[in-house]
Amino acid sequence: MKYWIQIILLTLLVSSCDYFKAPREPKAIARVGKSYLYESDILDLVPKGTSKKDSIAIVKSFIDRWATQKLLFEAAEKNIGKEQLDEFNVLIDQYKVDLYTKAYLENLVIRQVDTSVTDGQIVDYYSKNKQYFKNSSELVKLRYINLVKENPKFAKIKSKFSSFTKKDKKELEQMAVQFKSYAFNDSIWVDINQIYEKIPFINIENKQKYISGGMNFQYPDSTTIWLVKVNSVLPKDSATPLEFLKPTIRQIIINNRKLELINTLEKEITNDAIKDNKYEIYK
Repeated sequence: MKYWIQIILLTLLVSSCDYFKAPREPKAIARVGKSYLYESDILDLVPKGTSKKDSIAIVKSFIDRWATQKLLFEAAEKNIGKEQLDEFNVLIDQYKVDLYTKAYLENLVIRQVDTSVTDGQIVDYYSKNKQYFKNSSELVKLRYINLVKENPKFAKIKSKFSSFTKKDKKELEQMAVQFKSYAFNDSIWVDINQIYEKIPFINIENKQKYISGGMNFQYPDSTTIWLVKVNSVLPKDSATPLEFLKPTIRQIIINNRKLELINTLEKEITNDAIKDNKYEIYK
């Protein structure tokens, strides 16, 4: 029994020594004046898998940059005039206020704003503001397929692409794995700049040759053939159609609600402060 008591006391003694031991000070790896850079500041600096040579280069670059910034800051504090420093401090304080209040209001708005927008609300907004919506570039409705020249079903694909009944479209979608690229939704308006990206042989210089309402053509390049059918073209600066603007108008409506909510919140917090005698203007 005495033996076990001695063991327990020894254990407690060791534990108490660890308990009263002073915590380890963080290990400094660089110093500029009275500022220190610690090992903990660079723990996540180097990505896993980086070679030793690259790791050393990354850490050294970081330390050099840290030191340079500290030295420049100290030099600036000593050499910039008091009047300018005071101006900077005012700007810093204002930036902090703006940053905090912006984050606070955004959190409130995210929780409270109504983000549901009906088609009726979109149509109503469009009707009231239609004169402000003009195309910045041409809008186009088209469909296309890009496939290799040697495709054994080319004739069948071309035929179905031209007639493009519901049945044809469904069959083409089932064959889409054979295509290099394609787009079948020819009932939506697309900005012509997107067409330049998707169909590379069409560009701003030759668009008149290929982009015209009702055109149906094929274009061979070195290894593939393009099948293109242009349904409609809406000229630049014409009234932008509602279906093209729906996502934009939806976001405009939500943004307007956010602004209204922010104004309401600002008024409420001010009025509450007046009621609670936290805010008053001395006369």
